[in-house]
Amino acid sequence: MRPSEHAESAAVGRARLRIAVITGLIITLLVTVVGVVADTVMTRAQSDQVWRELRYGASRGDLSSPPVCTWLYAHGATPLANAPAGFPVRADLDRVGASGDTVERTVRRADTVYLVRTQVRADGSVVQAVFDMRFQLADRRHLWYALGVAEVVGLIAAALTGLVLGRLSVAPLAEALARQRRFVTDASHELRTPVTQVYTRAQVLARQAKAAQLPAAHRDGLTRLVGSVGRLGAVLDDLLLSASLAAGPARPAERVPVDLTALARSVVEEEAERIRDSGLTVTVGGARRTLFVGGIESALRRAVGELLSNAISHTPAGGRIEVTLTRSGSTVELTVSDTGPGFEAAEAERLFERFHRAGDGGRYGLGLALLREVVTGHGGTVAAAGRPGRGARFTIRLPECAPPPARVPASAVGAGHG
Repeated sequence: MRPSEHAESAAVGRARLRIAVITGLIITLLVTVVGVVADTVMTRAQSDQVWRELRYGASRGDLSSPPVCTWLYAHGATPLANAPAGFPVRADLDRVGASGDTVERTVRRADTVYLVRTQVRADGSVVQAVFDMRFQLADRRHLWYALGVAEVVGLIAAALTGLVLGRLSVAPLAEALARQRRFVTDASHELRTPVTQVYTRAQVLARQAKAAQLPAAHRDGLTRLVGSVGRLGAVLDDLLLSASLAAGPARPAERVPVDLTALARSVVEEEAERIRDSGLTVTVGGARRTLFVGGIESALRRAVGELLSNAISHTPAGGRIEVTLTRSGSTVELTVSDTGPGFEAAEAERLFERFHRAGDGGRYGLGLALLREVVTGHGGTVAAAGRPGRGARFTIRLPECAPPPARVPASAVGAGHG
């Protein structure tokens, strides 16, 4: 399986898992709500029924033959043989006998609940009725047990539903995204050659116009054409890089130790002419020794180049750009700071969105978004900081790796075998 196909399969699997989890949570919530409502209704209905029976027994029940689950007590009456221990509640009998008021209470004993009502009957006798809630409580436990079984069945159904929905809805979406990436890759690749030819031809025409001393308006138009075609080529390069990153950025088989210090100096040298034309000062400082990170050199070069290009574009003539490399623990940090107009703190995270337009009207295009994709694909992070009028600072953090093994000169190998 190709890396892109593996990534798509993993994305589909994650989507299916999310669907199953969400469906399971919904089912759990529904079962819980149903259980709470059912328990509330059952508890209230049982309570009302039991209290009605208890009041009837207390006022009219036969002391020698009370209703089911009910025991009746009175002064001078002998309790039934199966009466629960701890009854009657003498304090209630004495209180009702003295005041004539009815007393109701709930008593918990021996893993069950008893409802107790003590009152004065019409004949003047004080009677205490005790009702055992054992069977009602058992009904409630059975209800929650049934709901628990329903919950387990619901979760199994949710998992199956996630698999089915994943195949029916998520897989076609993944296929559509794959086709979109293939289209972008193919279109960008096919357009790259003619755009390069147009760019080269426009440069030749611009030089010829300058040599032939054509009118300034003609020369300016050709210069703008060269710039426009160059930017179009950069957009195509960004699209190709984005498609390659989506197919599996920084694959382990392609990782090699990259000297980030040397790479940063090389990128600055490549921009030397542009830096000079812009009237800027660029310095590379920080670590005095080589700092290696694992990754794809071309992708890392593009990332560092994007930071430097972004700083050059936003720094006015006479400004200063500093490229600093440091080591912090097992992490290598590359910081590009400038003396440009900066940006609002709230814009820091949004700068990495594709085609984000800043508050000052500046447009950042795909560059910083692809920069984050490259850095994230290499296991690192990128952050931006700045203030209006105080410049901007972008920091890339990448895991440090061991330097490549030293090469043994061929002559030394030959001498060893001699």
